[in-house]
Amino acid sequence: MPEHDLPVVLVTGASGGVGRGIGIALGRSGWTVWIAARRSVEGRAAAEAVTAAGGTGRFVECDVSDSGSVAQVVATVVAESGRLDGVVHNATSALSPVPVVPSDVTMAQLHDHVAVSLRGAYLLARATHGELVASRGSMVLLTSEAGFVGKMRLSPYAAVKAAVRGLARSWAREWGPDGVRVNCIAPLATSPAMSAAFAQDPSMERRVLGDLPLGSLGDPVEDIGPVVRFLLSSDARFVTGVTIMADGGNCPIS
Repeated sequence: MPEHDLPVVLVTGASGGVGRGIGIALGRSGWTVWIAARRSVEGRAAAEAVTAAGGTGRFVECDVSDSGSVAQVVATVVAESGRLDGVVHNATSALSPVPVVPSDVTMAQLHDHVAVSLRGAYLLARATHGELVASRGSMVLLTSEAGFVGKMRLSPYAAVKAAVRGLARSWAREWGPDGVRVNCIAPLATSPAMSAAFAQDPSMERRVLGDLPLGSLGDPVEDIGPVVRFLLSSDARFVTGVTIMADGGNCPIS
């Protein structure tokens, strides 16, 4: 496929962890990947990793909770790449998934979860819908098994991840007639956030790994990125409104 026909995708919160892995996996297929994140040093390094993997990595600073920032990011992507074929909303609160006793959750902490996961999703949807209609593109929202089954000491995280699934199912119905698909992926993979959560609550690590039929956390590049690439690609042209559990068999609900 000629380079100019390869997809252009925006990935939020992709300066590290799962988002970075997704970007690299898309880059391996030669795609143009815009790494959107608040951390510029790490974000630029992630974009370079995309290019090293075979794609075209670009970085753009973005705060997904800010409408002006999101609008500017989308304008930049379209102006420089000419179009937008896919959006991956991976950004989540820096507090996720740190275990917190519900009585210790402050309103500021809850607001941060909502601002990044939910407000961010809405702002991205509003800013990119027209471009995705033009390209008959696709949106992928990252959710979590916590949004299905609930997780002890992770109530704010579980709440917003469940809400993200509701958005995806609604937008899949609303945008389907325009040729735009919207899906979710619920990953369970290694990341700095997961490592921090395990360090804070060692019992969480035992619970998570003890329930995994495949025995280990996924790799962001090898295990999570290819599933996102599938959902964004024409191979998934008849798939919308679903959540794919890329979690090693951990969650019994799909």
